[in-house]
Amino acid sequence: MDTSNVMFALMLTAFAGLSTGIGSAIAFMAKRTNTKLLTVSLGFSAGVMIYISFVEIFAEAKETFIHGFGEFNGTFYTIAAFFGGILLIGLIDKFIPSFENPHEMHAIEELTDVKRKKSKNSLYRTGIFTALVVAIHNFPEGIATFMTAMNDPTIGIAIAIAVAIHNIPEGIAVSVPIYYATGSRKKAFLYSFLSGLAEPVGAILAYLLLMPFLTSGNSDAIYASTMAAVAGIMVFISLDELLPSAEEYGEHHWGIYGLVGGMAIMAVSLLLLS
Repeated sequence: MDTSNVMFALMLTAFAGLSTGIGSAIAFMAKRTNTKLLTVSLGFSAGVMIYISFVEIFAEAKETFIHGFGEFNGTFYTIAAFFGGILLIGLIDKFIPSFENPHEMHAIEELTDVKRKKSKNSLYRTGIFTALVVAIHNFPEGIATFMTAMNDPTIGIAIAIAVAIHNIPEGIAVSVPIYYATGSRKKAFLYSFLSGLAEPVGAILAYLLLMPFLTSGNSDAIYASTMAAVAGIMVFISLDELLPSAEEYGEHHWGIYGLVGGMAIMAVSLLLLS
């Protein structure tokens, strides 16, 4: 196995995860939320993920399965793995209490609003819990980014950027309560930054657990199953997190423009690289 390819995939995953720190930095530097920019960016991320998932990853997994198991069985196994990925991240999402979901607090204006609403102890608990929630939520995203980058570094870059954009509001969600509970920008940034570490941790675990199987005699089936599941994870993230987050900014059409733009750019990129 190419060590340089593994390291590149790990670096991309770390970049995507640790972009929560970018969200924290933006929260302290910007005065107001640029709703149109964030809406377009989140829609763009969803478009990239959805297009790549269905056009590239799902299709490639299906082709691999069909080659080994025939048309019907191969298609069935691909569908099963795809929805298995959705089930995995859906279960993780289900066990995150909705009242502390990090996607519900990501506007810079809340730096002042949240201070008025909660005591310092309550804010600190909120910040710590949100950081933990973000870490749990980022774990399967790390696996998805890593496995995609291992399979195709070019597509991995696109997914890493999409995930990074998606993680920026989460970084704001972590840093806001921690800052007002402790009065320390440094501590708020640190907690926000560390919450993104779950993604490279997920990548490392994916490497340690899956790579021995991917070098075995059943490597094609394991590889196809993993990639189909990754496609399911990314579609779920797009529909459950990215697009609803874009809607919360009240810029519906800009979110759709970003979605279509993300799909179009990936379509052109894949065409030029084929």
